[in-house]
Amino acid sequence: MRTDILFKKKTVFSYEIFPPRRTAPIETIYHTLDRMKEQQPDFISVTLGAGGTGENLSTAEIAQKIQEEQFLPSVAHLPAVNFSKDEILIILEELKEKKVENILALRGDILPNKEPKKDFSYASDLVAFIQEQGDFNIIGACYPETHGDAESSVEDIRNLKRKVDAGANQLITQLFFDNNYFYTFKEKCDIANINVPIQAGIMPVVNRKQIERMIKMSSVTLPTKFLKMMERYEHNPEAIRDAGIAYAINQIVDLVAQGADGIHLYTMNNPYVAQKIRDATRSLFNA
Repeated sequence: MRTDILFKKKTVFSYEIFPPRRTAPIETIYHTLDRMKEQQPDFISVTLGAGGTGENLSTAEIAQKIQEEQFLPSVAHLPAVNFSKDEILIILEELKEKKVENILALRGDILPNKEPKKDFSYASDLVAFIQEQGDFNIIGACYPETHGDAESSVEDIRNLKRKVDAGANQLITQLFFDNNYFYTFKEKCDIANINVPIQAGIMPVVNRKQIERMIKMSSVTLPTKFLKMMERYEHNPEAIRDAGIAYAINQIVDLVAQGADGIHLYTMNNPYVAQKIRDATRSLFNA
């Protein structure tokens, strides 16, 4: 099923998972998926692997399993910097064979120890290329706090408009911890006539390592109330977990009340955390 159709019927609630590392058997993810199936998300997206390096190419296989065994729509992540046009064509053919219709087309992270491929400079180039190859539903990423490589928020919105015009049918935001960034971003999208569903990406932070990793890898703003919460409970693993879950729930309640098209939960492959958030907010998505 194409995931863009879901937005015509309801406020969408979905999950992101990532494949197991190369040292772990792929079967380790399936127990996680079985537990997540019981939570009834509207779809599940599958990243390319740790860091998006392309070294673990089990994404298509996992996406197929989600559809055939969990009976849920799936989305395969596809980062532009990791592949040539010929490699993309091979991956698209594999996705067609596995009946995976939805692709999250990304530029991907440029890593210092890995030379990027040169065929796709921007995610919009990859979106346009996929659009030419078949009837895929293409999803794009977007950045409420502006992409780190953009010179300004105006340039970032222009690039996003280019991506949508190239064929992206829906958007998922990078994680954020202050909903005001999302609301301001949405207003800018409306002004730019970016008229596709935009899901808010929410990550429940449940341990100190996640915070350190986010500070290192992204430019996301950490609000004062969030930092005080983490500092207060950083030496109590259960308390920081519960506080992180509560913070994410509060974000979601506010976003849905303000009319967000959907929520995309970055689960970090943690069924317990996903279940707590799903149980606390389920009625919001049935209203």
